Amino acid sequence: MRNIFFLALTFIIQFAAIGKDRVPVRGFCISAPVYNKIDQFVEFIDKELAPRKVNTLILRIDYNYRYTSHPELVSLKKRSGDTTQSVALTREEMKKIVRACQKNKITLVPQFNLLGHQSWADELNLLLVRYPQFDETPWVNIPAKYKWPNDDSLYCKSYCPLHPDVHKIVFEVLDEIMEVCETKQFHAGMDEVFYIGEDKCPRCSGKDKSKLFADEVNKIAAHVEAKGGRLWIWGDRMLDSKMTRMGMWEASENDTHRSIDMINKNVVINDWHYVSQAMTPLIFATKGFDVMLCPWNRPDVVKLQVQDYFTFQKSLKPSVAKKYRGFIQTVWTSPESFIDAFYGRGPTPTGRGGNTVEAFKTLFTMLDQGN
Repeated sequence: MRNIFFLALTFIIQFAAIGKDRVPVRGFCISAPVYNKIDQFVEFIDKELAPRKVNTLILRIDYNYRYTSHPELVSLKKRSGDTTQSVALTREEMKKIVRACQKNKITLVPQFNLLGHQSWADELNLLLVRYPQFDETPWVNIPAKYKWPNDDSLYCKSYCPLHPDVHKIVFEVLDEIMEVCETKQFHAGMDEVFYIGEDKCPRCSGKDKSKLFADEVNKIAAHVEAKGGRLWIWGDRMLDSKMTRMGMWEASENDTHRSIDMINKNVVINDWHYVSQAMTPLIFATKGFDVMLCPWNRPDVVKLQVQDYFTFQKSLKPSVAKKYRGFIQTVWTSPESFIDAFYGRGPTPTGRGGNTVEAFKTLFTMLDQGN
């Protein structure tokens, strides 16, 4: 009887610890602002994110910072009225964002897309422009006018994870981003990787695609961990499209899903689903990953995801429930257009029939209510 009492007491204490901070991560993901809107972005952090108790900011930087380690990877676009200065943020401009996050106790997680998303539509990103030898599919040309579907099944280009020189370059960029952001966290993207282990690649041909993907994640994770940090990625490539019935964007149809059993469990998973309240966070949590749910612009979907989040936390055993770490509200328009829409100064971003501003407000209101 005494043993049963202490067992019950232990369970209550464990469950109470979960309930005490049921949403440890209240996050926001958006691209870095343009150089002449830094102050507006900082003001939004102070006046809107902080009061909503946002404690994590994933800032998609990519080529929009003036890297000194690799200036060839700095955005080629020029500032208005200036033919010499890139639109990419300076160190001083970036520090304004860093200081705003520190003041408001917000963890800054810089993102630079690794492996996939090395092109977009009809534009090749700078890594493959400057280092074409890294291209996993050099025989696939970027079209003058992009359309989907296409004969090459081109969505976004990838770099070859087995090229012997690629990691020296991308790790130096990674190091510089983490240093300027004064953070131990790094987001590598790694979503929607359609090109991997291609038969024509002299290094990857015939390789297990799940292992290729897992090895790349683990290599990046090991580099970040050696700096005392932690790697974050989007989780779609680790999900089986056939099993989840989610399609080729939200889950893998190119045999990378088995990587879920090969990837370092210290990697943080951002599980994005925009049109349904997918049960996939349970898959990641059961496998031992910390997972965050990532909605976008459907307030109705946000409501269902929040309800499911709290339901699972109440019903799962503590060792799994504690892996549900919270939410990341994603924004896929520019910070400037989002902020203008938020304050009624511009049109509301409505991609795929949703409303990003209302989804944002809905998420943090529901998290405050605690369901």
